[in-house]
Amino acid sequence: MKAFVLTQYKQPLQQIDVPEPVLGDHDVLVEVKAAGLNQLDEKIRLGEFKQILPYKLPQVLGHDVAGVVLRVGAKVRSFKPGDEVFARPGNDSIGTFAERIAVAEEDLAIKPATISMEEAGSLPLVALTAWQALVERGSVRPGQKVLVHAGAGGVGSIAIQLAKYLGATVATTVSAGNKDFVRDLGADVVIDYRTEDFAEILHDYDLVLDSLGGENQERSLTVLKPGGKVIGIAGPPDAGFARQLGANALLRGVMTLLSSGVRRKAKRLGVTYEFLFMQANGKQLREIAALIDAGDIKPVVGRVVPFDQTSDVLAALEKGGVRGKTVVSRI
Repeated sequence: MKAFVLTQYKQPLQQIDVPEPVLGDHDVLVEVKAAGLNQLDEKIRLGEFKQILPYKLPQVLGHDVAGVVLRVGAKVRSFKPGDEVFARPGNDSIGTFAERIAVAEEDLAIKPATISMEEAGSLPLVALTAWQALVERGSVRPGQKVLVHAGAGGVGSIAIQLAKYLGATVATTVSAGNKDFVRDLGADVVIDYRTEDFAEILHDYDLVLDSLGGENQERSLTVLKPGGKVIGIAGPPDAGFARQLGANALLRGVMTLLSSGVRRKAKRLGVTYEFLFMQANGKQLREIAALIDAGDIKPVVGRVVPFDQTSDVLAALEKGGVRGKTVVSRI
């Protein structure tokens, strides 16, 4: 089958023939109809994550899939051929930039009935990231205040909607041209990051979801009220993430050191910092699908391109300019 494969770090993906997926007893074989492009794919291509995600090359990339079930493993009970599904495969099973992929039953969910395959293919990674940040880690409740950085992006556009559904007051940072767009998503306070300083405007926030890292992340600590939390998805990784990976003592020490500066600053301010690397979770995807079918969350697809353009479009992802997600389609 055809797939886009990383054969060498920092080089473009190659479209080549690869073996058919091996189907285990608890796996579901999915014909890929659409796959979202994520910054994670590009960071892996560039070799930025090879210490914590040590894939053996060649490796098919791709973390989002929407498609149709072709066949199920002997012990699969929740899915059958013909089902329309979506998923973020587990870290050991990525490879959605392909004609077919085997996905663990526990990572898969029935596609929301009210949206297209391309919209469903845009969702899993960003929606699970937002869910795990706001619901699982943040425990966001009605009346709280949440800041979502980069609100026009893939994660941000879903996180704004989810935070509003949870009853929070939502602030976000965007460029001037995206102000009306994020207001339509539900943002209450919109800050133009080019002309306004969010750290001077916002105060007493309960949670910040930061996808930018660096100085932006450290300054985000200052807008929190005592006991508040910054959840970072752009790093630096912390000891909790090292434990999640099952990392050895050396790597645990390195990750703890990398996050020591931001954690010390957070402690001085009476707040906390956590790094989030989202996990595949079919159960959470089912809950997200219910919110989508109820109209509480809408996918944001800024661009759809043919499957054969996957390599070129992924390499251009860092340039931005697309609201929400870019999706490759095999329809």
